[in-house]
Amino acid sequence: MDERVEANRQMWDERVAIHVGSRFYDVDGWKAGGRNHLVGPFEAGEIGPVAGKRLLHLQCHFGMDTLTFARAGAEVVGLDFSGEAVRAADALAAEVGLSGRATFVQSTVEDGRAAVDGDFDIVYTSWGALLWLPDLAPWARTIASCLRPGGFFYIAEQHPLLGTWTWDVPTVELGQSYFRRDALEDDSSGTYADLDAPTTANRSYEWHHPLGEIVTVLAGAGLRIEMLHEHPILVWQANASMVQGDDGLWRLPGDLLPLSFSLKASKPGT
Repeated sequence: MDERVEANRQMWDERVAIHVGSRFYDVDGWKAGGRNHLVGPFEAGEIGPVAGKRLLHLQCHFGMDTLTFARAGAEVVGLDFSGEAVRAADALAAEVGLSGRATFVQSTVEDGRAAVDGDFDIVYTSWGALLWLPDLAPWARTIASCLRPGGFFYIAEQHPLLGTWTWDVPTVELGQSYFRRDALEDDSSGTYADLDAPTTANRSYEWHHPLGEIVTVLAGAGLRIEMLHEHPILVWQANASMVQGDDGLWRLPGDLLPLSFSLKASKPGT
């Protein structure tokens, strides 16, 4: 494993327990039947009904999003490179009585095809996933190889512009190049779900992937792009200038820039 990816894995292993217990994820509220705020701003309408479908969730973390689809009637497989995440996902599935419709597997995305059995109607990923992948070409090949003909891939994700701009409303200033290729190293403690959480595995690496790259690698893997939508909303506060609406989602005043995007791509065939 790339030593940078291994550093990321150790970082995520440590943060699983913090996230499971955080207000950000509100696992207790979800277990009691509450809404999962990370699945729903626009995904439900764009994905459509999942009951009776087989769904693969790449980079599933501790499985709450994956199990949201199981609750809606899908047979789900969640894949993540963190062993701690997979163990937490298995425990959560058992606790809410969804083990019969949910399986969790530890694997990198690149090795995903070998790690899961069968083909899928839907491959899904979302929110803060792509920046942890150094190369999107193997990711796209895994997606295409796991879809059955006529199936589709769906992603809801933060917009790549978020990695390039610094905002101080009403001004917008350029931060880093949109076309940068080098990894961004970070050693910040804490986590987005709890900024003050004490952590020790703090070294991590992120990679920037422009929107054109995302579309191109999926098309290059043989998928047909069905839609690409850009949205002025985000499911977390990425900048102090953003304000939260009554729907719980975050926006820039005046909707200055796209904050997220969604993409659907199908595998030709029937």
